[in-house]
Amino acid sequence: MKEEQVILVDQNDQPIGTMGKMEAHEKALLHRAFSVFVMNKNGETMLQQRAAHKYHSPLLWTNTCCSHQRMGESNIEAGKRRLQEEMGFKTDLKELFSFTYKAVFDNGLTEHEFDHVMMGEFEGSPEINPDEVAAWKWMKPSDVKKDIEANPNQYTEWFKIIFEKFYSHITLNDTQDEG
Repeated sequence: MKEEQVILVDQNDQPIGTMGKMEAHEKALLHRAFSVFVMNKNGETMLQQRAAHKYHSPLLWTNTCCSHQRMGESNIEAGKRRLQEEMGFKTDLKELFSFTYKAVFDNGLTEHEFDHVMMGEFEGSPEINPDEVAAWKWMKPSDVKKDIEANPNQYTEWFKIIFEKFYSHITLNDTQDEG
């Protein structure tokens, strides 16, 4: 199977080439990525626990799904594709914001990503892909925030970074909606 390619980008998210996913993570090169948060009508977000055999961050909790766009694929198309592949369902997504982050792992790999954060809504239970996901759960964002503070080693490095921005975004919008 051919290694998945990532889209290398500059600081303005302009493509400058492609590279194999592992090489890009070994060299800590900036590349395009996305993170999906799925919410339900109770205001909970769906978290996934990464499969035990993942090459980094196995069995850690993270957002509903995340991955890398393919060349010629929009952010929304990529998010929908990966949501179906990992969690087994489809839903509409909207892009909330994007930002750049870097997370270094003990195994020598680095996530250096221009991340497009998206949100969707779903009611029900996913049909998880066991090659990608070990477990899933719904949690209120305020409870996620508290649990990350109490148990940071149970969450992926990128999720801790992304969740702070996501939490600020949704709580800011809730405040604006009330005003």
